[in-house]
Amino acid sequence: MTADHLKGLEEFEAELWKIADNLRANSNLASNEYFMPIMGLLFLRQATNRYYAAVEAIEADKAAGRMPKRPAVAADFARRGALNLPSSARYDEILKTPKDANLGKALIAAMEAIEAVHKPLAGQLPKDYERFDDDVLESMMRTFDNDVLRTAAGDVFGRIYEYFLAEFSKQGAHDNGEFYTPPSIVQTIVNVIEPEHGVVLDPASGTGGMFVQSSHFIERAGQDTMERVTFYGHEKNETTAKLAQINLAVNGLEGKIRAGNEAITYYKDPHELVGKCDFVMANPPFNVDEVDAEKVKGDRRLPFGLPGVNKGKKVSNANYLWLSYFYSYLNENGRAGVVMSSQASSAGRDEAVVRQKIVETGAVDVMIDIRGNFFYTRTVPCQLWFFDRAKERDEKRRDQVLMLDARNVYRKVSRAVYDFSPEQQQNIAAIIWLYRGQGERFLKLVESYIDHAVSRGAAAGAPLDAFTQVLGKLAGLVEPFALTERKPDPLAETWEGLATLRGTLRDDVAGFKMEVAARASDWGKSARDNDGLTAARMALRPAAERCRDLTKVVDLAAKLAGRAVDIAVKNLDARESDDWPGADITRARKALETARVHAVEALHQVRYFVKQADWLQDRFPDAKLRDVEGLVKLVDRKEIETHDWSLTPGRYAGVAPEDVDEDFDFEEALRSIHIDLKGLNEEAAELAARIARNFEELGV
Repeated sequence: MTADHLKGLEEFEAELWKIADNLRANSNLASNEYFMPIMGLLFLRQATNRYYAAVEAIEADKAAGRMPKRPAVAADFARRGALNLPSSARYDEILKTPKDANLGKALIAAMEAIEAVHKPLAGQLPKDYERFDDDVLESMMRTFDNDVLRTAAGDVFGRIYEYFLAEFSKQGAHDNGEFYTPPSIVQTIVNVIEPEHGVVLDPASGTGGMFVQSSHFIERAGQDTMERVTFYGHEKNETTAKLAQINLAVNGLEGKIRAGNEAITYYKDPHELVGKCDFVMANPPFNVDEVDAEKVKGDRRLPFGLPGVNKGKKVSNANYLWLSYFYSYLNENGRAGVVMSSQASSAGRDEAVVRQKIVETGAVDVMIDIRGNFFYTRTVPCQLWFFDRAKERDEKRRDQVLMLDARNVYRKVSRAVYDFSPEQQQNIAAIIWLYRGQGERFLKLVESYIDHAVSRGAAAGAPLDAFTQVLGKLAGLVEPFALTERKPDPLAETWEGLATLRGTLRDDVAGFKMEVAARASDWGKSARDNDGLTAARMALRPAAERCRDLTKVVDLAAKLAGRAVDIAVKNLDARESDDWPGADITRARKALETARVHAVEALHQVRYFVKQADWLQDRFPDAKLRDVEGLVKLVDRKEIETHDWSLTPGRYAGVAPEDVDEDFDFEEALRSIHIDLKGLNEEAAELAARIARNFEELGV
């Protein structure tokens, strides 16, 4: 998801919550009564998006001769990750419902039509829309009919569900322990275990995000998900299980998800999958202490025994029940990737005994530390555990565990939430590739970063030229008020500075284009081995530095142009003059800001991809795994034993040396400050509104 889409989605989420909060405040409905209808509308929006994308792909395949020219069937849509929606169930068609008709009935009919053609959704979709006024329904539907939701990719449905959980938990409407796994963590798990065949199980499946991301991984390899894998899930919350089925359906997927009491994984194996799974992925509840020890003590999924029982005959902490279950579900070549409390990796006493036994199997493959604030509803740090049962039989690898401390790898999304950028996810995966001896994949990733930097550099010329042109237009409009003989002239210094800067900008843009053209020419001749990629990356650094310097010039030029307008208005009474083209200047000033944003982003992209290549090759200069202080270390069983069988990566990787940053990234620092300030302002506004409502309720 691009930065623009991410920002748009955040703005949409805030608007969505206003709608939900309005429903709560102005109706007798509890949050669990309007939550599903809202998610149902979002399902229709996404299903319609994917339907039309599939129609376009089908027509393109017919035109190219890749598909017979016949009417499309459900399987054609499923292969393209979509549902074959009846006309009456398409979002845009429902929005055409006449004002004098019943929109609620139309939505119910749409849900019933979808269930009729897609049996896994039978009885799963919300159908209580008649309780809402048509005006409210139409308002919600039009809110969801926006560019962000029409074009957003990935597990948008799951992300919005996560946002709802966060807001509902603030209102006391949901258990604060219930939380959705952020896509960047799910994608990291997928990147490590690579679930591309066989039986895939998520015993705490939530909204099905693990399955959706697995599907994306398979589709990127050009494979058909439903031909490659079978999804199984457990989810104790029946509403959440319905959302999982809906989330799968909107992505053209199917899965066998058990819900309710029969899916309480501590005591049951609903699908009877012990020893049968190729892949297990999960984000189970952390630190549960209410599991009845008597009911589980003989479970065959506990080959390492119980982790400890308290005086109330409850398992002291269920973390190691989960870890034992995950291990037991795997077949002899199976892989697992799970989110776990950071307490588990160094827990003592009986839990340490179980951990030792798990390590001694040789199945523990990779451990990754994640910093706090990756979840909307939890601020605590966590860890990712990875098992590989095939490793147990590999004499070279069975006693080794890769410890990766990723707590210093993150992107700030909001004041309270962090994640991994797509490139950070790939960089973490690249370290795993080196660990597995897949250096060619590492080099391919570096190559892609350099290729992106070169292509983005070539593409940056157009927005820079556009900025220069718009800057010239605004300057031309103000110029009659600058070239005067008045003494003293409050505009003289600013105008002189702007004129000088325009000349500098013109020369710098020309120099940048020449630099980029030279690098593009060299890149076309470069070898794609490690030495060739290193040389190409080093050659790009001057272009990256030009991007940094050009960004400062662009920003300053825009600032001076704006200041010139302000001085003319405030100090020279320009608005009083018949020669002042106010409307044209207003338009030109807005256009300049838009052009500035596009130019700066284009320059940022060049630097960004050079930095990604730097990040990988500076740490692994020979395209081979090595220990990197504060990031990664390959440890053996003897070292783990000397640390009381701890599996905490930070304990082994050490502390990263403090960087002396000679090229401090002011853009990123300012972005972080802006995010913090925006979050504080929003919280202040929300608090002020809440206080006002409280006073109104008190009649003050």
